Amino acid sequence: MKNLKMYEASDKMITLIKDNYNLLQALGSFGIKLGFGDKTVRETCELNHVDTYTFLAVVNYTMNGYTDYDEDKQIDIRTLLRYLEASHTYFLDHQLPSIRRQLAESFDEQDSLGHLIMKFYDGYAREIQRHMKYEEKTLFPYVTALLDGRPMSNYNVETFSKHHEATDKALRELKLMIIKYLPSDPQSNNKLTATLYDIYNNEEWLTQHAEVEDHIFVPAIRRLEQETKQNDVTKNISTMVFKNGQDANETLSDRERDVIIALVQGMSNKEIADHLCISVNTVITHRRNIARKLQIHSPAGLTIYAIVNGLVDISAVKL
Repeated sequence: MKNLKMYEASDKMITLIKDNYNLLQALGSFGIKLGFGDKTVRETCELNHVDTYTFLAVVNYTMNGYTDYDEDKQIDIRTLLRYLEASHTYFLDHQLPSIRRQLAESFDEQDSLGHLIMKFYDGYAREIQRHMKYEEKTLFPYVTALLDGRPMSNYNVETFSKHHEATDKALRELKLMIIKYLPSDPQSNNKLTATLYDIYNNEEWLTQHAEVEDHIFVPAIRRLEQETKQNDVTKNISTMVFKNGQDANETLSDRERDVIIALVQGMSNKEIADHLCISVNTVITHRRNIARKLQIHSPAGLTIYAIVNGLVDISAVKL
């Protein structure tokens, strides 16, 4: 059952732990160390160099189901990325091996059904590892590249989202097989019960992990992709207008600048030729050289260039 309280930065961190002990694992993934006394969430996060808003976004989602993050630009993607990476490490390096050891200790060496269960578990563990390693090899580097201003053109978050399949189905099957078929002597039964408890917890954790990715991480990456595309458009326009900055203006000859001024004032090639007392072929040659030097081929682009570089006043341009 979800806790309906919305936690805030001014709440004491210990209150969150009291309300939901499962948050302990999330603290580790965020890099928050225990021993925070009666500090507030904000104080604890700042002490551990964690973005408070992003921490609370994950907490309020996992503890009470709040998911209104589609347009939430306050989410810090780097904090969220570190949290997900650390969660993978925790699950792959600690939880999966721990459950396997517990299962192995619960079966008699001669128990053929137990060995089949172990084989099933190993297959499940490989599938979880494959899933998480894919994210670590493909999705996480893609997000890092976006954050660093190095977008990859051969991937986007929609590719990940479409193939982000559930990974807890096999865990549910394992749980049911143990309940239905394996209880035997009291000692083994106690061990299996303890193992089942961990399996139930991990089933819930995996579900929450996937949903944090789907409802918080993926929307944040979509926003980052959109911002990157907008920045690319701005950068391309800037490159088109300025080429190599102010140096682009210096690469033009005086006559080429005269041709640009005439062009943005709406003159035809013949009118430019008459105005500058040169031939039409010479005008065409100048226009070709201008396009090559500036990498600007449209009248609109030349107009922007001329205005920005002070060749003409905007009031003299036919818009």
